[in-house]
Amino acid sequence: MKNLINTKLFVLAFLAMAITSCTDLVIEGTDSILQEESPEFEGLTDPAGSLNSLYQSTYGMIGDQANWFALNEVTTDETLVPTRGTDWSDNGIWRQLHNHRWKQDHGFLITVWNQLNINQFKASEIIDPLSSATTEEVAAAKFLRAFNMFFTLDFWGQVPFKEATAPNNELPTTLTAAEAYDFIISDLNDAISGLPSIGPSTATNRANKAAAYYLKAKVVLNAERYTGSAPNWADVISSVDAIEAEGYALQAGYFDIFTPAVDTETIWYANESLSIGNRIWNGLHYNHTTPNQGGGGWNGFSALSEFYDLFEGDASENYGMADGSPLNNQEERRGFVPDASSADEAVNYGFGYGFLIGQQYDGDGSALTDRSGAPLVLTRELDLNNSNETQGIRILKYHPNPSGVGVVASDDSFRAHEILFRFADAYLMKAEAMARNGSDVTTMINDLRTLRNASPLGSVSLNDILDERARELYIEFWRRNDLVRFDQFTKDWEWKNAEEVGNDVRNLFPIPLAALVSNPNLTQNPGY
Repeated sequence: MKNLINTKLFVLAFLAMAITSCTDLVIEGTDSILQEESPEFEGLTDPAGSLNSLYQSTYGMIGDQANWFALNEVTTDETLVPTRGTDWSDNGIWRQLHNHRWKQDHGFLITVWNQLNINQFKASEIIDPLSSATTEEVAAAKFLRAFNMFFTLDFWGQVPFKEATAPNNELPTTLTAAEAYDFIISDLNDAISGLPSIGPSTATNRANKAAAYYLKAKVVLNAERYTGSAPNWADVISSVDAIEAEGYALQAGYFDIFTPAVDTETIWYANESLSIGNRIWNGLHYNHTTPNQGGGGWNGFSALSEFYDLFEGDASENYGMADGSPLNNQEERRGFVPDASSADEAVNYGFGYGFLIGQQYDGDGSALTDRSGAPLVLTRELDLNNSNETQGIRILKYHPNPSGVGVVASDDSFRAHEILFRFADAYLMKAEAMARNGSDVTTMINDLRTLRNASPLGSVSLNDILDERARELYIEFWRRNDLVRFDQFTKDWEWKNAEEVGNDVRNLFPIPLAALVSNPNLTQNPGY
């Protein structure tokens, strides 16, 4: 109970509550939440159980279709959530993200600020010597603290921090971007030393050396944003080399990677406190159904047509064979939509893979219709503010059939299995570091493209690497980070507010108002 009280007081000290209108609210020193007496932190009685809880809260944050995922994806040129009549309006909360009109009271910002900072403090309690956690438990907690702190840093450019043993009435200090960067790198170096080596296996649902090397490479790759100095490209390259030494490698069969089967690419995945159904059903039409989801999809998330056009293939259709063999010269990662001859209830339910466009089919090969009885033809055209139910290209990277492309299906569209870190991302991070350091990485990029049935490039620029990351990593929650790093987050795209084009203020989110009110050590980001 003592530790629970301590955590609650920390939450009151610097988390954002739902303050949306009283902008001059001030918490006085006599307010009860600052005066409440409670025992100081004396260590956790069950650090192993607390670590498991930390995994669960981190995985739960990641698995949501809103909040953390939406900040990473819906704010970009990759995906959006158009209002469809009375569906998906939600008082404009989705539209504000895509057209870059969010404010400091946006509900997703408040939620994610709280989630990340709670997770960070939970990790600090495990790490504290008073908790007597094992060396491996401390290393795992440092890895998870680094993960959560990294996203606080990446989203807001500053990180509140408080030691578990600090007095209850002491407000968290604020680490500058450079200080937070150093703190995260230190945690990751400690994690690398203390975590076990785990090669490709079902055991990569927990922290391991390769996952820590991956996160270190990611943090260092973005270092200039946080420190103002050029990244140490050699650190990125050596970290990826260390991942490869752990047994990870690129794997053929793109969509088979996103099944629960063991593969050589999955470095870290989540298998509890989430459902992959949020990735499967959030964009599928109401009349896309499977045996265990007779109610159909939620008809929300859609891809921007300009993002779809980054892939090779016919711009207006995406048909392919049931075994995944593409038609119309499209590359493998763009996926395919079964037609009447290749739709098969036993292997795909009539659902495609990747980007769904054009006429949709049932598992028996019959053409699906929309709710009015018209042909269910998904179109490139959409309207962020008022789309009909068939407008917008849909994305289906995790398929309801977990058995793999062309394999007899075992319907499991709500399974708990989502990839968090993947070797192809690490491979592209290494290529980017090498290119930024002056090396020609054309062969390296073309090796990946050949594996994905894409035409080789004659040469590779940094922009080509950004586009390759888009094609390889869509809906894997790195698009915002990539665009900001490449100075492309404020570029123009479909349905972005014209006034926000070129507005670098949007490279960071605003600190939620209630966090500012409760902790004067925080400073609002410029422009908000």
